[in-house]
Amino acid sequence: MDSLTPAEQRELNSRMERKQMKEFMTMYSKLVQRCFDHCVNDFTTKSLISREESCVMRCVDKYMRSNERVGERFQEQNAAMMQAGSMAGR
Repeated sequence: MDSLTPAEQRELNSRMERKQMKEFMTMYSKLVQRCFDHCVNDFTTKSLISREESCVMRCVDKYMRSNERVGERFQEQNAAMMQAGSMAGR
């Protein structure tokens, strides 16, 4: 990336930011859909009933924790692959 001009660097940063935002919005959309489908089933009131609300909170918490754990595992695997690659080059 050091060989990029300042304009190219700005363009690259802009594209990366848009990609990250798109990925975040996709994850958020999946989270909302999944927890709504799993937890909300009483449409006789305009608000969530307490059981639904607690279900949604647990669902969001579980989804976020599992997503974080997957990210950690990915980083661990990536680091191991990088280390194995640098060892093979010796």
